[in-house]
Amino acid sequence: MSALKLPPFEYHEPTTVAEVTALLGEYGEEARVLAGGVDLLPRMRAGTVRAGHVVNIRRVSGLEYARRVETGGLEFGAMATLHSLEKWPVLSAGYPALYSAIHQITSVQTKCMGTAVGNLCVATPASDVAPALAAYDAELLVSGPEGEREIAMTDFYPDYGRTALRRGELVIGVKLPPVSPGQGAAFLNLVRTHADIAKVTVTVCVRIEDDLCKEARIALGSVAPTMVRARQAEAVLEGERLTDGLMWQAAATASGEIRPITDLRSTAEYRKEMVRVLVARALKQATEHAKGKREVAP
Repeated sequence: MSALKLPPFEYHEPTTVAEVTALLGEYGEEARVLAGGVDLLPRMRAGTVRAGHVVNIRRVSGLEYARRVETGGLEFGAMATLHSLEKWPVLSAGYPALYSAIHQITSVQTKCMGTAVGNLCVATPASDVAPALAAYDAELLVSGPEGEREIAMTDFYPDYGRTALRRGELVIGVKLPPVSPGQGAAFLNLVRTHADIAKVTVTVCVRIEDDLCKEARIALGSVAPTMVRARQAEAVLEGERLTDGLMWQAAATASGEIRPITDLRSTAEYRKEMVRVLVARALKQATEHAKGKREVAP
């Protein structure tokens, strides 16, 4: 089979979420959701993904939204493109680490066609968007045969290449909690060139009150079979004053929590060392941001 030719499949173009979930429930593992298509279609052509049924959700109304909600947080739908989120001033102002994760994607085509939710549902450990959302304590809004439910971004990947979605379920949106006073965040990744998949991705979010770290979230990508929340490192920080020494201690702890592999892009040892370095740097930047000394979003 030609590498450029799609294998045969049955095409579906529903117009409501209920129709989508019914199709996903009926066809199960044979069905794949098509949103932007920047990942699914190339993988189908390459033969790395099999799909007997492709469910295109582009005609489903009401999934392109991006809005501020009464609580002060933000929500965006499954069809909100990476480009639309990047150009949304409310996102860049309030959630600069997430903005940075999207902004550093260099492919204009990917950002204009690809969706943030689609990026999440690929379930690759190399996603930059997933750790950023996890660090902000985001939740995914899911619709399925039994109604709607929410899944914490941190809990969305039970294993490599898998999500917590049940049969017939569709992620219809993402919910970001409001930004707290004294909150700061930073995103850093390590790539050889701007077009590369990251060797290491780090997102840090801290909340500082009375010069003490009241809350810390550290999310890591490309360093384990799934995205990692460095909870032991977070525990090192919480309740303490964020000195340089403590940040490096937490960074070393984070390095010990990961299970990186050696591949064509990097060695496991190098990834562990870069997690240590980048977590320390991100903590420094997030702390400065929390104290109003640094603008994180470019």
